[in-house]
Amino acid sequence: MSTTANLPVLASLDELTRLVTGCHGLYVRWSRGPERDLPRASSRDDLTGVQLPGLSANPLDIEEWWGERPAHIWVARRLFDYCHLPRVKDARARPWVLQGVEAARGPDNEPLVRDVEPLGWIADHVITQACRIITEQPGPWGPLAREETK
Repeated sequence: MSTTANLPVLASLDELTRLVTGCHGLYVRWSRGPERDLPRASSRDDLTGVQLPGLSANPLDIEEWWGERPAHIWVARRLFDYCHLPRVKDARARPWVLQGVEAARGPDNEPLVRDVEPLGWIADHVITQACRIITEQPGPWGPLAREETK
């Protein structure tokens, strides 16, 4: 059976938040999935074409400076910041959670992760929920790629 077929689906933001608060070294990756990513275990810089020494991913671990703020808002923010990727990069990209070791940093200062263990897909409605939570926050929150340049 394939890696993708065996991967569970994290069906709620609460479920994902419990995972994040119970483990360390977790990342979210937006791609076509571990079945495609793991054989090469590296990413390519879109601008230069340089092969990178690990999979580009975004950390889910809650930083100490977050303090006593709600963990689910941290997790929602981590999902919200890159939810634009399927729209601007590859419509087949889906978010999945992995555990791994940071090997280096990429050209956008993103972690490049090795020794990857896929933990689960993130359901589409979890992304919708995360976006709703963040857009309801007071202040000027927004995804990193707010608008395409003209």
